[in-house]
Amino acid sequence: MNETRDRILDVALDVLGENPDAGMGDIASAAGVVRRTVYGHFPSRLDLVRTLTERAVTEMTAVLTEINASGAEADATWVEFIARVWPVAHRYRVLLALRRGEYGEAIHGLLGPVDELLADLVERGQGGDVFAQHLPAGILSQLAYGLVFAIADSEASNGTRGARAATITSLLMLGVPEARAIALVGDRPTSAAVQ
Repeated sequence: MNETRDRILDVALDVLGENPDAGMGDIASAAGVVRRTVYGHFPSRLDLVRTLTERAVTEMTAVLTEINASGAEADATWVEFIARVWPVAHRYRVLLALRRGEYGEAIHGLLGPVDELLADLVERGQGGDVFAQHLPAGILSQLAYGLVFAIADSEASNGTRGARAATITSLLMLGVPEARAIALVGDRPTSAAVQ
């Protein structure tokens, strides 16, 4: 039962990633099940989208909580966050498109814990003069984070280059000087993840 549910969710990500307007029948067909099976697990398309969002939030929150505990500078923490969350952002990029549509309110509400953790990180960076202070932390974090998802969405075929672009560009948006942003990405021991 859980295997079927997980397969439907995985297939839904792929199907919705290709076409955010795909219906439950499209997802059922791609998963190799009948529509009734999909509806048995997810009574509505909104339930399916909520479940996908909850999965993304769980993964991103775990990453953010772990790296925030490292005590590293805020800009280095941001780089680690992007490196570790890039596969998640890339996999769940469809949520960006769905967030702008009819499911926006539901998705926005579920992303609250991620939004709060990112705002806390940016606020910490602002307090340490690592990030710019021209915008409140909550807004600045949303802009930088939204940029990461936008690049993930536009770089569907080239994740490595996209990860590097997302990291450096989001650091620049946060007010990190270009030389420092490039050095942070280039000096990482796991730089293969964000080249």
